[in-house]
Amino acid sequence: MAAETEKETPTMTQTDTATPTHSQLFTNARVFTGTDETDVASAFRIVDGRFDWVGEASAVAGEPAVDLGGRTVLPGLIDSHTHPALMAATAVAAECFPPSVVSIDGLVERLREHQATLTSPSAWVLGRGFDDTKFPEGRMPTTADLDAVSAERPVLVWRCDAHSAVCNTAALRLAGITATTPDPAGARFERGPDGEPNGVLTEIAAVEAVARFIPVPERDEQVASLVAIGEELASRGIVAVCDLLSNRLQDPLDAFRAAAAKGLRTRVALYPGWDPSAPLAELTPDDREGRIRIGGVKVVLDGAYSNRTAWVAEPYPESCDHGLRLVEDDDVLAAGAWARRNGVQLAVHAMGDRALERVASLFEDQEPWLDGIPSVRIEHATIISEGYAERLRSARMTFGIATHTVFFFAEYDGYELALRAEQVPDAYPIARLFRTIGPLALSSDRPATAWSGADDVMLSVEAAVRRQAYNGADFVPEEAISVAQALLLYTGRAGLLSPLDSVGRIATGYDGSFAVLDRDVFSVPADEIATVRVAETWIRGEQVYQRSPQDEGVRS
Repeated sequence: MAAETEKETPTMTQTDTATPTHSQLFTNARVFTGTDETDVASAFRIVDGRFDWVGEASAVAGEPAVDLGGRTVLPGLIDSHTHPALMAATAVAAECFPPSVVSIDGLVERLREHQATLTSPSAWVLGRGFDDTKFPEGRMPTTADLDAVSAERPVLVWRCDAHSAVCNTAALRLAGITATTPDPAGARFERGPDGEPNGVLTEIAAVEAVARFIPVPERDEQVASLVAIGEELASRGIVAVCDLLSNRLQDPLDAFRAAAAKGLRTRVALYPGWDPSAPLAELTPDDREGRIRIGGVKVVLDGAYSNRTAWVAEPYPESCDHGLRLVEDDDVLAAGAWARRNGVQLAVHAMGDRALERVASLFEDQEPWLDGIPSVRIEHATIISEGYAERLRSARMTFGIATHTVFFFAEYDGYELALRAEQVPDAYPIARLFRTIGPLALSSDRPATAWSGADDVMLSVEAAVRRQAYNGADFVPEEAISVAQALLLYTGRAGLLSPLDSVGRIATGYDGSFAVLDRDVFSVPADEIATVRVAETWIRGEQVYQRSPQDEGVRS
C-alpha cells in the first residue's frame, strides 16, 4: 500500500449526532494538524463535537474565542497497539517495570509489599513488567525466589513481554502442573535439573495454564478500571486506542460499552484473540459500529525477541534455537477467513523474520476485503528489510504495520543478546517504513513493554528522533525520523491503520479532539522531548484533562 493512502473525510455517525448546536472557536496556537509534516494552523472551530473550520487566527480576529496562549496543539493521539482489557483484568497487579525494579531481590520486595495490601484470603499476589535482562543475577526468577514472597498464597508475575511469566510453588500446585505434565503446544513449562517445573512459564499457553485459576474481578470492578484507564490515557493526550487481545475480559464489547456509559471517553477498537478451540461468534452490524467497536481479530504467530522466543530463520546467537511458532498456517488462514467474512481486520503478531515471511506468503496474493484501511495488520514487525517493505507495499493484499520505538529504548539489553549482527540494520527501521508503508503507527504495547509509563507518547517520539536506548546506546541511528514524522505516526498516519475513524487529524469533519502541550515539542532540544507533557486534553469539544500544578515536575 502506497505511503500516500488516505481515508475519506469522516462523516457524522448516528451515535455522535448532537441535537443542539454548540460552537467554540480556539485561537492563538501552533496547531500541528496531523495532515502532513508541514501543515500548521493557528486557529480552529469545533461545532457539535467536530472540527468545522481550521485556518489562520487572522481570519477570525475579533470573534469570541478560547485563547490557547501560543501553545503547541496536536490532534488527539492514537495508541494503535495497547492492552486496556488486560490491564483491567489484572488491575490489582503490582507494577514491576524498570527502572524501579532491576533485580530479583527488588522484584521479591515489590511483591511482598503488594501481598501486605491483600485482604481476601483467595487473592493472588500478582505483578507484571519485570525484565530479567536487566537483573544483575543474569537469570529469570524461579519458584525458589517467589516462594520467599509467600508459601501459601499463589504468586504470579508476568515478564515485560506478557508472553512469559513466573509463579511460585503454590500456583503450580493449584494448576496441577508437575514433572509429568506435558508442555502445551507452542509453549514450555521450564524445568530444573531434576525435571521438576521451576515456575518459569514460557509463552502464552504455558502462562494461561496457571493464570486461568486467578479469581476474575467483579464486573463493576472491571468497568471502573476501564474508566480509570481512560482518564490516564487522557492525561497522555491519547483519545483512541486499539486493544489487541481484548478477550482478556469476558464479553469485552459489553464491558467497554458499559464503561463508556460510566464516563469512558476514549474511542476503542477491540481485537479479540483467535482461539481455534473456541471459535469466535459471527459479528452483527452493531458490533462493528460506534465509538466502541470490534475492529478485527488477532493471531499471535510467534513470541518475543527480548526472551528469544520470536520465530527466526537463523538461530539466535550462540544457540541452535529458532524461537517458537505458536500457531499453524491453517489457524492463521481460518482467522483471516473469519475477518473477511465479518468485514474486520486481521492483526497478526509477528516479530521474528521467519514469522514475518510467513505472513507475507500466506496473504500477499489474496484479494483485500476492506476499503480505506488495510485488511491485514502486522503487529510489532521487528525485522524489516528494504525488500520486505517493498514486498508489502506492492502486494495485492493491503498491509499495515503497528510497530514501536519504546521496545528498543526499554529492552535494549534483550535485543543486544537476541539479534544477530546482520539483523541489526533492519531492526525497527522506522525511516524505511515511513517512506514505504502508508498505514503505519507507533504504539506502546502497554503493559507488555519493559518500562514504566510506556504509553508516554513523547518517550516514543524522542526514541524515534534520537534512536538511543535508555542507557544511551545508539540503535541504528540511520533510521531516525523527525519530530513531525514521529507525531504523524500517532496521528494522521496512525489513523490510516485502523477502523478508528474520525480521529488523528485537526481537519473538517474529524472529532474535535486535541492535546495542548506544556512546551513546544518541535523546538525543545532532542534530549528533552520525553519531558514535554500534555497540559490539556479535549475530546469532541470537551476538556477532559487539565494538568494540575502539583503535577508539574512529575515525570514517568
